[in-house]
Amino acid sequence: MPDSFPTPDTRHPVALPDGSVHAGTVFLKPVIDHPRIEVGDYSYASAFDPPEDWAARLAPYLFDFSPERLVIGRFCQIADGAVFITASANHRYDGISSFPFAVFGGGPAAGRPSMPGPGPDTIIGNDVWIGQGARLLPGAEIGSGAIVGAGAVVHGKVAPYTIVAGNPARPLRDRFDPATVTRLLRIAWWDWPIETILAHEAAICGGDIDCLERVAHMPGPGGAA
Repeated sequence: MPDSFPTPDTRHPVALPDGSVHAGTVFLKPVIDHPRIEVGDYSYASAFDPPEDWAARLAPYLFDFSPERLVIGRFCQIADGAVFITASANHRYDGISSFPFAVFGGGPAAGRPSMPGPGPDTIIGNDVWIGQGARLLPGAEIGSGAIVGAGAVVHGKVAPYTIVAGNPARPLRDRFDPATVTRLLRIAWWDWPIETILAHEAAICGGDIDCLERVAHMPGPGGAA
């Protein structure tokens, strides 16, 4: 077990050998102040050219006034170049033209026939790994424990503990059988105190589900129950 672990409000949680921090890796919760984005503890993103505005880098079409939300769970891992293309990027395309006339004037934009209606939220579960350059389209719902391959373009729902890749993204394989997935979602290790998580790092990363179930039923303090 490590001697110390960064708190969830640490902006740059990766320490380099010379004592400096890795500027390109951030815990998202302390660096994003956006009314339409919710991020759980310990979820991080990395970038080779770290931006000043991480919200704009990750979700460039999500505006303060957007009706939709981007919700990211705990312990998610977001690689360089991954982008959430949220519903406010959409044009209306159910008629003849998709041109957004209202954006360019000619009267108030609200209620104009060229403006699309509100779109769905984008929801990312817990412990989701999103690979380099992935694109998550409006309304994507990624289940906990899923892995999104590099360059994938994801639309719709991804089941928990499923690996998807490609354009459009398609399931490559399940990480576990359905009964095991049910057990893992019930255990929900990401909701445990960080001390309990670190104490059972080997079981979490190594797949000792029986051990995790025992921990999940332990009474506190320090237990998961």
